[in-house]
Order: sequence, then structure tokens, then C-alpha cells
Amino acid sequence: MPSALSEFPTVLVTGAGKRLGREIALTLAGAGWNVAVHYRHSAADAQQTAADCARACGRADGAATFCADLDDEASVRALLPAVLRHFGRVDAVINSASRFEYDDAAHFTYAQLDAHMRSNTAAAIVLAQQLHAHLCAQRVAHLGVVVNLLDQKLWNPNPDFLSYTLSKAALEAATTLLAQALAPRVRVVGVAPGLTLTSPYLSADQFAALHRQSPLGRSSTPEEVADAVAFAVRNRALTGTTLLVDGGQHLMRFERDFSMM
Repeated sequence: MPSALSEFPTVLVTGAGKRLGREIALTLAGAGWNVAVHYRHSAADAQQTAADCARACGRADGAATFCADLDDEASVRALLPAVLRHFGRVDAVINSASRFEYDDAAHFTYAQLDAHMRSNTAAAIVLAQQLHAHLCAQRVAHLGVVVNLLDQKLWNPNPDFLSYTLSKAALEAATTLLAQALAPRVRVVGVAPGLTLTSPYLSADQFAALHRQSPLGRSSTPEEVADAVAFAVRNRALTGTTLLVDGGQHLMRFERDFSMM
């Protein structure tokens, strides 16, 4: 066990090579955490995130990359043990990686739902289960936290991205159920961003216009979502609840998903 590292808390961030996962990883590294950077295909991006996290936490060995396919149960079950072998401890899991593929009621298939549920829901539950088992095995009482990235559209539903939305709804329910089941060792908290980053479905002008559609005149930024995750990680009174970080977009009614508007 690498005892030189074990004095520092360690967080596993899934999908940390790019986008929100990267921002979350950098924010927690800046707060002093060791960061396990998970990726599936984006090896080069993950290596860059790890290098940036090492600089942010001030330790050359404070970050490392770990590859796993979240669709595959065996691969998911091997992920946290690999992080433990490297860092000697895991204190938090941030389930940021997410499958986001279009379907609707007319084009729904078992395969599409199964793929989303595996990546977005089942993997998060397995990692929470493993974190709890690891912490319960410690001789000294030690608390951990799981943060699940959700979506404001759960509170403002529309029929687009049906399988994705169902998988996130299941993860929101799992946040409550796991908070009950894993207490007091592990807290489980949701963070639900609004429109935060553009996608292949939106032009830059469309993104800018849609980002302004909220009661506050702006939705969330990556930095604000990462800050909410950091708050959920450090606030020991939070469990079984979700922080909506969206400029109030969940208070408005949208007939279509942002990418379809």
C-alpha cells in the first residue's frame, strides 16, 4: 500500500478526461485531494487532466488515470480496487460520466434503454456499493461520499432523450435509496446542472441564447457545477438530496430538450 499517498483523501471522478468531469477533478485537486481520473476512450485527455490535477494539488503523484468501460459490470467492479491499489484509500466517488444519445417514444428500443441504464445508473450504484464496503472494512470509522451528476430536466420534463432521461430518473431515485442504505458510512448527494456546455446538437449562437433562458438570465457554468460538487463533498450534513445548479431553469417549462429547440 502506498502509505506516502494515503495521508491525503482520494476521489474517483468518472469521465474526468473532458468536460464537466475534468472541471470537477481540477476543482477537487485544488482543494488538496488525490484524484483518480477515470476514462473510457479519451486516454490522452485523461492524461492531461491528471497532469493538471497533479499541479493543482501540488503533488506529482497526486493524480493518476484509470480506464474502465462503464457499460461492462466486470470492468466497473475492477475500477475502484485499482484506485485502492494505487492510492491506498478512496474517500469519494463522483459519478460524472454519462451516456447521452437521442431517442424518443417513437424510436425507443430495449437496447437503447439498456445501454443508458448500464452507463448512467448501474455503474454509479456499483461504485457506491464498493465505496461503502471499502469504508466498512476499515478499522477506524471513516466517512465517505458519493455525488451523482443528474439533470435539471428531471424537474422540468420533456419527451426528448427518453432513455437518457429514464436513466437519470433512476439515478435520482438511487440517490435517495443509497443515502438510506449506506448511512452512516457513506453520504449520497445529487447535483443537477442546467445547460452548462454546448454539444454537437447546438451551434455556439444557439447555446448562448438557450443559456440565457432562465429566471436568473443565465444557466450554470462548469466552474459553478464543480463548486457545487465540492460543497456536497465537504458538507457532512448533506445526504439524500439534490442541489439544482441551473439558474432556475427547472422552474420554467420547455416543451423540447435544449438541443431540439
